[in-house]
Amino acid sequence: MSIIVWRNPELSLSAPVRPDGKISTPLVDELVAQGKTSVEIAREIEKALGKFVRDPVVTVIVTSFVGPYSEQIRVVGEASKPQALPYKQKMTLLDVMIAVGGLTDFADGNSASITRASEGAKRYAVRINDLIKRGDISANVEMRPGDILIIPQGWF
Repeated sequence: MSIIVWRNPELSLSAPVRPDGKISTPLVDELVAQGKTSVEIAREIEKALGKFVRDPVVTVIVTSFVGPYSEQIRVVGEASKPQALPYKQKMTLLDVMIAVGGLTDFADGNSASITRASEGAKRYAVRINDLIKRGDISANVEMRPGDILIIPQGWF
């Protein structure tokens, strides 16, 4: 997140939210950011900086959002860029495949599966080749928070 302190560029910076949900800034050792809006965080930073700076005016801008681990979409196997993605409402398999850069040359996309944590690790078969290479939109499924997309290697 970007933290801008008006008329105090030396206090302005970009600060990542740590895995423990806190941020650190100059003159503010630790501040809980998880579960708070950007405005709430800005007011807390203003309060903390008020001990050192007269009438600080702080703006906080969220530059990226990952979300809790339990809600991330994980893509493993033969994706061009396997990774964990933040879950977004109405996210589909196609959105995920665009984010991970498609399949590798060795992928067997039609043998891929989604493991759905929200349904007790139930597995669903998905047809990524049909979706990406043939444009078969019926293969585009909606993703759920915590889904794991597994793309196996094909045997040629």
